[in-house]
Amino acid sequence: MKKICSLFLIGLLAIQCKNIQPPKSVVHKAQGLITENAMVVSARVEASEIGSQILLKGGNAFDAMIATELALAVAYPFAGNIGGGGFMVYRLADGTTGALDYREKAPLAASKNMFLDEIGDIINGKSTLGGMAVGVPGTIDGLFKVHEKFGTLPFSSLIQPAIDLANKGVVVTKKQAERIAIYKEYFYKVNGTKILLDSVWKEGDTIKYVQLAKTLQRINEHGRDGFYKGETAEMLVNTVQKLGGIITLEDLEKYQAKWRKPVEFTYKDLKIISMSPPSSGGICMAQIFNAIEPFNLSELGHNSEKTIQLLTEAERRAYADRSHYLGDPDFIKIPIETLISKSYVKKRMESFSWDNATLSSTITHGKIAGFESNETTHYSIVDKFGNAISATTTLNGAYGSKVFVSEGGFFLNNEMDDFSSKPGTPNMFGLIGAEANSIEPGKRMLSSMTPTIVEKNNKFYMSVGSPGGSTIITSVLQTILNVYEFDLGMQEAVNAPRFHHQWLPDVITMEPIGFDSTLIKNLQQKGYIIKQENTTIIGKVDAILRLPNGKLEGGADYRGDDTAAGF
Repeated sequence: MKKICSLFLIGLLAIQCKNIQPPKSVVHKAQGLITENAMVVSARVEASEIGSQILLKGGNAFDAMIATELALAVAYPFAGNIGGGGFMVYRLADGTTGALDYREKAPLAASKNMFLDEIGDIINGKSTLGGMAVGVPGTIDGLFKVHEKFGTLPFSSLIQPAIDLANKGVVVTKKQAERIAIYKEYFYKVNGTKILLDSVWKEGDTIKYVQLAKTLQRINEHGRDGFYKGETAEMLVNTVQKLGGIITLEDLEKYQAKWRKPVEFTYKDLKIISMSPPSSGGICMAQIFNAIEPFNLSELGHNSEKTIQLLTEAERRAYADRSHYLGDPDFIKIPIETLISKSYVKKRMESFSWDNATLSSTITHGKIAGFESNETTHYSIVDKFGNAISATTTLNGAYGSKVFVSEGGFFLNNEMDDFSSKPGTPNMFGLIGAEANSIEPGKRMLSSMTPTIVEKNNKFYMSVGSPGGSTIITSVLQTILNVYEFDLGMQEAVNAPRFHHQWLPDVITMEPIGFDSTLIKNLQQKGYIIKQENTTIIGKVDAILRLPNGKLEGGADYRGDDTAAGF
């Protein structure tokens, strides 16, 4: 269900606000915001409005990306950021595709065993809280790379709305107030002093981010150097080092985002364009899609016993390969072509049986001869020119490392936990890593972020992505299948209940609403372990679908404060 809650800019922009209750079933005919020309879907109404206004003023999807991401840094400090990093996949109107990696890096002083004690055990909390957990941020450099290559409006006009928003203040939503209350105890524990969010913030309060506005103004005046050099850089380094971290001014100055070739593959008559390493998303999705392609999913049924079983077995094998083979391609050799080949995946699925679960303890990585965070945020943008972007950005954990640069008004990431601190030991998302993702100076950590664009019949079909740590990949995949195989609209596809398997731990995690007890019992009888307790949500998908009539439908996830805006 949706509510159209505001019309602005002479009635040309529509904002979609949804109820916060989960749909009782996917039969519930929810429809997302429909627009004629352009759309932004993001985690906060303020960011979607700002991005949409840029599009209305004649900016393209990349201009809107910059404005939206900077606005999220203000309105959504839980995950929106200038102290983190991300990935962006794009498709131009002429069909050209590409990707940008602005993932954080390990500091130059980082070392393989930096989170281990004298007997080789992981030091609890060292990679998740405090100064040592912080990777070198990539967001600002990434945005300037985007502007340099594709921007059409002055950067000053793209950052000014975020500056104005920070000075004016952001109204606290119910969900935001709950998040602040949950994590408030860690703010003082990590920083040793009171920070902006330490107060008791209630729904309806307005938080002004005055120091963040000043930081954004320095970036406006000095460009990239307004963050990576000078006053802001010194604030960042001093804060991190005071809290025991190792980031230096040299780390900041040397950081560079990198253009990458996306992972591209086919599923039936779809072409799927997704993020390449150091994201694991594209490769894992390619493996899962290849594994299920021989089966008639639409006949098996949406979220049916056999569909869940098939996807679980495909996911189990893909995540096992993720653990062994994937990392930063600038540091290791990744057999991408083999991993995403249909013949390789077919061999991996030979042990699959409809009768019984394949135990993860019997599954390891495939043999090839010769050879991520819950608190992420995603946004999708389509402009009136036919360009589309899909971008996922993160601090990793909620409010990242909880390190707050008070003078600068922003949180810093805890992305160092996405490395394999000790190969074979799970990180905060339960993901097992291997040597391919071990810590090295200047290396980018492996991620599950999966910004994705889909083509159908050589035309733009959808832009989709999600936060959710290790559940990102499966959330994106299920949303695509919900539309393509099960004929759901985009909002219906986003609303539909989700499930997840990631090899280890060997459990199917299910959202608490939408799966009946008979279905669960039947899966359990086949040897599947089901987890629903303490499972609130899986992913928060923000997506855009091009309808057969050429209009756009937004899918903004009710699981958050997510909102679609467009004209």
